[in-house]
Amino acid sequence: MKIFVLEDDEAIGIGLSYTLQSEKFEVSLAKTVKSAYEIIEKDRFDLYILDLTLPDGNGYDVCKKIRAKSDCPIIFLTAFDDEINVVTGFELGADDYISKPFRVRELIARINACLKRYSKNSEKDTVQIGELTVIPAEAKVLVRGQEVILTAMEYRLLLSFISNRGIILTRQRLLEDIWDVEGDFVNDNTLTVYIKRLRDKIEKDTENPEYIKTVRGMGYILK
Repeated sequence: MKIFVLEDDEAIGIGLSYTLQSEKFEVSLAKTVKSAYEIIEKDRFDLYILDLTLPDGNGYDVCKKIRAKSDCPIIFLTAFDDEINVVTGFELGADDYISKPFRVRELIARINACLKRYSKNSEKDTVQIGELTVIPAEAKVLVRGQEVILTAMEYRLLLSFISNRGIILTRQRLLEDIWDVEGDFVNDNTLTVYIKRLRDKIEKDTENPEYIKTVRGMGYILK
């Protein structure tokens, strides 16, 4: 599998490339936004790892460029771990966010988790629930025939509900499904916001949801 790495710190870039290659990944490394654009325009990758702060721009712009042409997993690898930067990354379509300094084995585990989830979702057929249609192979969601645009986190949350349709999911279970590896910035308030945003986009009446229902004192369920 092919992984693209955007990292301006030469020591980190070389070390990360060596580690990934030892795990049998094919790696392409860029140090600037300009060189990143040149590479991703010419080639496609199975996963992208992006530093946030670059000498000629930032990883957010590169993330948007990638998302315009691909739904493959994107992981931010950066020293900026405050909640605003983390949420911004996910809103732009990132799948995971790892803070520096990082543990190599944890990074590999998260890479494999992202690739596994992407592969699993791509293999699924179209899911039809009432007037809600989900096409995992295209990462596309339609409501009453009209496409709705979900962020990476909203989409991942919806897939978690679909994979467990008819089962009550606790808040803790949802957090685990969404984030894979626990992060300090994850809390009930964050989950509440994403569920609200998802309902706003797929429900006719958010006060009386048709799809994602609250089970008081227990969690949520997709009927």
